[in-house]
Amino acid sequence: MTDELQLIRRVLDGDTTGFRILVQRYQQPVMRMICHLTGQSAECEDIAQEVFLSAFRHLRSFDPDRSRFSTWLFTIARNRSMNDLRRNRMVPLTDDRAQNRSNEPVESLKRREIFRELDKALAQLPDRYRRAFILAEFEGLPYDQIAQIECIGLGTVKSRIHRAKEKLQQALAKFRNE
Repeated sequence: MTDELQLIRRVLDGDTTGFRILVQRYQQPVMRMICHLTGQSAECEDIAQEVFLSAFRHLRSFDPDRSRFSTWLFTIARNRSMNDLRRNRMVPLTDDRAQNRSNEPVESLKRREIFRELDKALAQLPDRYRRAFILAEFEGLPYDQIAQIECIGLGTVKSRIHRAKEKLQQALAKFRNE
């Protein structure tokens, strides 16, 4: 039995400290995924809290024979993020840390422009392409896990990510020659 399954059993037996360990383990990846999907850094913590509260309330429904705990948790995070997007209809995606890495003004301006264009290009992708791309490229999830989270086949994941990359390359083509 894995460490996670032991923690889950402890939580189901009434030991809530086990859930605190799971939250600590997955808090950063879940928040990062939510921020990438929604583009709303101010609301990422609130959505993440909803995700973990929902996971705690529905922990009995987790089935280790169907998926890993992380897949189950990321699915909840994906669903909460999509619900939030439907309510707010905003998808600006930026990485402020990457924008501020350079001290040189010209490089900084160039980076900001690239990230603005990337934000626009990501926002114009169909939701299904954007989600698959973000889960693979920003979160580093394996394709089979993305397939489970999205409830689609492995081939569909591959084609969505491929199409997303093609569209992003087209949108950012002007930056290749600089």
